[in-house]
Amino acid sequence: MSDFWLNKVNWSDDGLVPAIAQDAVTGRVLMVAWMNREALKLTAEKGEAVYWSRSRKKLWHKGEESGHIQKVSEIRTDCDQDVVLLQIEQQGGIACHTGRESCFYSKLDGDHWVATDAVLKNPDEIYKK
Repeated sequence: MSDFWLNKVNWSDDGLVPAIAQDAVTGRVLMVAWMNREALKLTAEKGEAVYWSRSRKKLWHKGEESGHIQKVSEIRTDCDQDVVLLQIEQQGGIACHTGRESCFYSKLDGDHWVATDAVLKNPDEIYKK
């Protein structure tokens, strides 16, 4: 596969693009992360989500510590080609580091945020450091 398709992505000034991970079956948005060129290329090659960790300044293969790998069935981009959408199968059913299915577990209720999704697994059991 050539890299021509990577040149079509509208990368930000810092070489990143937001990536949305969406459950391929339910359509639920599970998380948003960042990808650089190498992360997107590896994701396409491996069929598993690889992101760029802005805080750690390194590539991050989703599930490398937790085992919650994201199997990618489809990669899409929006009309401006400045956002990537990954249709994924979330291994273990947990995408969030808090032990929930989705990172989007808080809902605005009046003037405060309410956690609406249960913790499926204690993060201390997932990340044994």
